[in-house]
Amino acid sequence: MKCRLCGAALSAMFLDLGAAPPSNAFLSEEELAQPEVYLPLKLFVCSECWLVQLPAHLSAAQTFTSEYVYFSSYSSSWVEHARRFVVRAVDRLQLTPASYVVEVASNDGYLLQHVLSHGIPCIGVEPTSGTAAAARSKGIETIEAFFGADAATRLASGQRADLIVANNVLAHVPDLHDFVEGLRIALAPRGTVSIEFPHLLRLVEGVQFDTVYHEHYSYFSLHTAQAALAAHELRVWDVEELPTHGGSLRIWAIHADDPRPTLPAVDDLLARERSAGLCRASYYDGFQARVDGVRDDFLRFLLDARRGRRGVAGYGAAAKGNTLLNYCGVKPSLLPYVVDANPAKRGHYLPGSRIPVTAKERLGVDRPDYVVVLPWNLRQEIENELREVRGWGARFVYVVPSLHIT
Repeated sequence: MKCRLCGAALSAMFLDLGAAPPSNAFLSEEELAQPEVYLPLKLFVCSECWLVQLPAHLSAAQTFTSEYVYFSSYSSSWVEHARRFVVRAVDRLQLTPASYVVEVASNDGYLLQHVLSHGIPCIGVEPTSGTAAAARSKGIETIEAFFGADAATRLASGQRADLIVANNVLAHVPDLHDFVEGLRIALAPRGTVSIEFPHLLRLVEGVQFDTVYHEHYSYFSLHTAQAALAAHELRVWDVEELPTHGGSLRIWAIHADDPRPTLPAVDDLLARERSAGLCRASYYDGFQARVDGVRDDFLRFLLDARRGRRGVAGYGAAAKGNTLLNYCGVKPSLLPYVVDANPAKRGHYLPGSRIPVTAKERLGVDRPDYVVVLPWNLRQEIENELREVRGWGARFVYVVPSLHIT
């Protein structure tokens, strides 16, 4: 195995979660009679460039199929996050109706709808047909393609972008260099790229092992993201730390010869990463033991609840929840069902655990004693949505970074 950033041999394993099915490979009733494909889920850290990564056991085309069921707009807080970003970007970059915005992995139009509301021309690049269709229904022009140098060349033949947005897609790219070269090709000479991704520093500090799954090929620090961009003559101009997804970075990048000076926040965060140890092998020691401790506590809770005849249900059929449930070996005997707001997931079964996904109204019928919140990054949104469960005395359970019952 070779590092997808620098090409060095990979030998230092950071985390071993065994084997699991792809986290978004939900099962229909008919598919329950069929075997599932389990793939290794092991993280490595490159001792040369320090990129943390999974081997590409699946191609992007195998992962992001027409059956892909993640629709961004089902999270109201994420849509609001996108709206605030667009307002800020329009002001900061002085975007006008003469500007042009491209979003890579535009999903169902959750962000570009706000660009349109400012009267700014835009286009989305999205490989999954269901989400692309949802975006088009909002009036957003969308190209169904995987973004890279070829797709960027086609885009640039029309107009190069004043702003390229790439939110939570960098981790999903098996061919990192092709993707970043695409950003360079599609970007106007004085254009800006905005990239958001979960921060590796927060993953380690928060024991966020459930964010590890097969469609997340790489896990970035500012150090490694900067190196990937620099390899294609792009420069990180500014960086912001965000609370989303348990702690993310938003980097603003430009062509290397752009006259805008690099802001102090970049060097400040790079220094903090070095001080924390992200570029030392010892930083990654002990993470496996912390993950195993989370697993043990969660299983102890579920077993105690069953012995005490306490009702338990799950909320949120999220990919991160599937990593958690499969690593812990949780089956319907311990967690009978999970409710979800996305109708594309309801009536299906979680991969691996085969726990059924149903509508949230079932909570009001069953009135469980505990609701295990799997997408913990949406805690406030979910607790507001499920205020009624407090009425019958139910409590919310969070597993990561440690078992917490509220």
